Amino acid sequence: MIVELGPDHRHDCTHRSLVMGILNRTPDSFWDRGRFWDFDDFLRLAEAHVVDGADLLDVGGSKAGPGPEVTEAEEMDRVVPAVAALRERFDLPIAVDTFRGSVADVAMEAGACVGNDISGFADPSFLPACARHGAAVIATHVRIGPRIPDPEPRYDDLVAEVRAFLAERVRWALAAGIGDRQIIVDAGLDLGKTPVMSVQLLRRSDDLATLGRPILLSASNKGFLGEVTGSDLEDRVEASWAAHALGIARGCRILRAHDVRGSRRVADVMAEVLAAGEPERLAG
Repeated sequence: MIVELGPDHRHDCTHRSLVMGILNRTPDSFWDRGRFWDFDDFLRLAEAHVVDGADLLDVGGSKAGPGPEVTEAEEMDRVVPAVAALRERFDLPIAVDTFRGSVADVAMEAGACVGNDISGFADPSFLPACARHGAAVIATHVRIGPRIPDPEPRYDDLVAEVRAFLAERVRWALAAGIGDRQIIVDAGLDLGKTPVMSVQLLRRSDDLATLGRPILLSASNKGFLGEVTGSDLEDRVEASWAAHALGIARGCRILRAHDVRGSRRVADVMAEVLAAGEPERLAG
């Protein structure tokens, strides 16, 4: 499977999974809670991600969960200078984590080449903005919308509904002019799902793989892992590794991760395991 992250970054994900290093430009992220809000700290974290083996970087200026409103102007102030600084320093694809087409457009002018939209392209300007810049897109399933509490989500058939939602977003992206190899899907674990639902979607990742698109797995340190293991937020590293290994075995090929070093090792080991079944390997 080939994925193209913008015009200059082409990856074969048949066996090797990519690692996306998370970079928050928010003072209230569920994970770092503003620990890297200072711009120098943000850049040091980015450098650490690159050294640890990140294939791409993901910059977001508004957290996914409920919280104080982040205006369009505030989000641009947070994200655009960060993207420009990363573009100057690193030769890696940069994703902008936003559900606003206007923010995606300006961030791509500054050097981003992937639009990571957790709203499932709710903003009608999002896909046209990405198409104008030749950018790749990530379509994420969410039941209601980002930043909206959803304490009692209900589905008639969870996996089938998530798959149908993402299949429709793939069609939207193609119709908007996004390249066939530039569309990525994400089940949206913990976004309008209970912990049990997130576990089920992770286990059934191979059902999403039938869409023929690279699957992004966003499980790193999430709440459902805490429920499964009974662990606090600061103690979910090994649970995240386990989720990544299972996700790769079930067809996921991009790991969105806080711990890039550990995730890179998991991805590399799994690539060797998957490639070991190839006929030429067996013959050798």
